[in-house]
Amino acid sequence: MARRIIIDSTTMKTINTLSLLLLLLIIPVLPMTAQEKKLFTLEDLNFGGYNYRNLQPENKWLTWWGDELIRTDVEACYTIDKKTGRETVLFTLDDINKWAGSNEDENRYVRHLMNATFPYADQPLVAVGNKQAYILVDFKKHQIVWQDSISGQDANDWNKTSRATAYVKGWQLYVTDAEGHKHQLTTDGNRETVYGKSVHRNEFGIEKGTFWSPDGQRLAFYRMDQSMVADYPQVDLFPREATYEPDKYPMAGMTSHKVTVGVYDMTTGHTVYLKTPVSKDTEAVISGTSADNLPAYFTNIAWSPDSKTIYMFEVNRDQNDCRLVSYDAVSGERLAELYRETSEKYVEPLHPIQFLPWDADKFVILSQRDGYRHLYLYNKEGQLLSQLTSGPWVVQEVLGFNEKQRSILITSNEANPIQHNTYAVNVKTGKRTLLDNGRGSHRAVPSTSGEWIYDKYTEPDVPRNIDIVNVKTGKGQRLLTAEDPWKDYQQPIFESGTIKAADGTTDLYYRMVKPNDFDATKKYPTVVYVYGGPHAHNVEAAWHWYSRSWETYMAQKGYVLFILDNRGSESRGRDFEQATFRQLGQVEMQDQMKGVEFLKSLPYVDADRLGVHGWSFGGFMTISLMLNYPDTFKVGVAGGPVIDWKWYEVMYGERYMDTPEQNPEGYAKASLLDKASNLKGRLQVITGYNDNTVVPQHCLSFLDACVKAGTQPDFFAYPGEEHNMRGHASVHLHERITRYFEDYLKLKIEN
Repeated sequence: MARRIIIDSTTMKTINTLSLLLLLLIIPVLPMTAQEKKLFTLEDLNFGGYNYRNLQPENKWLTWWGDELIRTDVEACYTIDKKTGRETVLFTLDDINKWAGSNEDENRYVRHLMNATFPYADQPLVAVGNKQAYILVDFKKHQIVWQDSISGQDANDWNKTSRATAYVKGWQLYVTDAEGHKHQLTTDGNRETVYGKSVHRNEFGIEKGTFWSPDGQRLAFYRMDQSMVADYPQVDLFPREATYEPDKYPMAGMTSHKVTVGVYDMTTGHTVYLKTPVSKDTEAVISGTSADNLPAYFTNIAWSPDSKTIYMFEVNRDQNDCRLVSYDAVSGERLAELYRETSEKYVEPLHPIQFLPWDADKFVILSQRDGYRHLYLYNKEGQLLSQLTSGPWVVQEVLGFNEKQRSILITSNEANPIQHNTYAVNVKTGKRTLLDNGRGSHRAVPSTSGEWIYDKYTEPDVPRNIDIVNVKTGKGQRLLTAEDPWKDYQQPIFESGTIKAADGTTDLYYRMVKPNDFDATKKYPTVVYVYGGPHAHNVEAAWHWYSRSWETYMAQKGYVLFILDNRGSESRGRDFEQATFRQLGQVEMQDQMKGVEFLKSLPYVDADRLGVHGWSFGGFMTISLMLNYPDTFKVGVAGGPVIDWKWYEVMYGERYMDTPEQNPEGYAKASLLDKASNLKGRLQVITGYNDNTVVPQHCLSFLDACVKAGTQPDFFAYPGEEHNMRGHASVHLHERITRYFEDYLKLKIEN
């Protein structure tokens, strides 16, 4: 006789749960298929997108307190054990605000600690602040030891030795000393006479306009007279009645501004101006130099270790004659010319000299006079002692010095032209010691002594790693291995390789981005993304081969993307960079068309659906390619494009093209105005309505040329935006670019 088993509902639920758990143990957990993974949006990929930060590789914000490694965060600062990587709280945000006497939430003195710095290697002081003030807090004694109001200031420059602050307010230059006493250095500052700010439109590596001496008692500063420079008529259209907001913009071949360098002495309260050769009474100082060859640009200002002498590079307007000159900081007298470099094309100093910390009589110069940027050691009399590095590669940056090892820490691409690696260079022998794994793209920061570095790096398949490395032993401790933040998304295929340039010998590096479900038997619409100009590169041995996130968005929509660094781009040596001299766009186009030849050789590239896109110099290249090869490119989107180099600014334009009067053939060849009739495909031109880098005159003149030629480009402007779209406007911009290719390239619509 069968037995009946009665199970109540609670017991049944328990059995069901156990059965499910057993089933999960038996069935293997399978990874998500490509179809199950998420698709990207521009909110994920674009820097202005709402989800962008969540899809960036994990990072740690680090700084040095002497040789002590510190991690800064919103709510706290932590010390990091260099052997184990273990973190210990040093102090919290609440601590700082409590010690500052502002612990109330609505009146917190400090809002976060991400930007905290530790300016003194041997003192427990942290520098923090906000838009209103800057303070030094002793985190051992729990008290503020110094503070300074910075509300309303521009170009704020604080010196840790004297604790004096230089700043600009209402066009005037001021210095506030450590006791809070304010000293007004100028009275005639205005939009035409600018003090204490970057000059020469940020060319020559210039990023600021004030330069403290090592002892903090003297301040060198720029004075820029631009009263003679023509105004470009920018307009603010947002008020009820649009207002005139002119921008001083010196165009190639036209009148430029005049710069002088002042030196303010804190101990005397007096200012002297360096007696540079611009002054008529000192023209004879430069033997055999005509007035036309006198320096027009003053750059890379540096101080001697004893704070008595100022050094700077002086460059003539033709930018083919560069001199390193020393000046007496007390009298302003010109002391000596220590170094001179000339060229048939141009010389472009980008880095100030740096004195050896262990020998105040010697300094290093970065120069590419042998064809590649390398380190040269000089004594203070200007005598060359040795060339410290050499070879067909580039020193990209001097990171610092290791006094114990008597070495210079540098970044170079010696290992590979598209890599960034860290080396220690022995000053006595020139021997180089690799301080990283020899792969990828490394950004190292040395400690105060240079005995340690922290190394943030990526590789094509490594989102981000962070190591701390002992410079002497070369041994490191891993601090972070970031997971792939895109692991839950359908990722495109990223590839890199080389092709030959149009000269038949030079290797050019490219990146290719393919759809996630790429099928080599299919034909894909292909977009060439181009920049192509100096001081930039697009291909690097970094995560995803340095791919721009918009490329991922386009690959997801079924495109192949191709990016090539042509001759004229950076970090490949002098001849590679200067191949474009006096003929911007021509050599670059030849190389880009070699890339197109390569694309056409690939069976999966649809040669009937080739597009091109670029911004700034890349916008110039985009329209150049569309007009010079109208049967090749069916669709183009050009952002902020240069149309005619006679409308670009003096320093950049004349470096690469000379003046329109000196090089009429080069300007005519590069101009896109007389080629407007060549337009066959669909071209969208985009600009920031208030672009102060490539002024709107370029785009509008091109539209006028197209009207006269009877061709039909499309045009879009972003009101209030400058050369690059800021914030969420960038999301809108890239959706607009994408839609243009979707509308006119993807479906083979007849144009």
